[in-house]
Amino acid sequence: MPTLSSAINASASALSVERTRIEAAVSNMANAESTRGPDGLPYRRRDVLLASDNRASFDVALGHAGAAGVRVAAVVEDRMPFRRRYEPSHPDADVEGFVALPNVDPQNEMVDLIGASRAYQANLAAIGLIRDLVTKSLELGR
Repeated sequence: MPTLSSAINASASALSVERTRIEAAVSNMANAESTRGPDGLPYRRRDVLLASDNRASFDVALGHAGAAGVRVAAVVEDRMPFRRRYEPSHPDADVEGFVALPNVDPQNEMVDLIGASRAYQANLAAIGLIRDLVTKSLELGR
């Protein structure tokens, strides 16, 4: 069953990718108010870039195609400008009284987090359906 196996592998690769997306969103939310990092600058939002996993197989002679997976191409820093908030009493305020805050929008992070969580659940369900299909097929063969 090369196609069922490749479908499970594709869903498994997606589980790994979605876990990385969840971790990035959680990290972004946790640092939404971090005004100073090790480099002295506010935290920069992290974004996960995805790419197709090119190890998918397609064999015309055998008449089957493998499902394409997905992988994390990179985790990059968002280069959008920092937010600014007027807070002259803050220790990181500039001479005009503004504090540079991370370029994190908590609402967008929640949307990303929910999307990644739903995709994770969908891939778990897909693996479960394939497992059930194989089990039923084996029962029919008895």
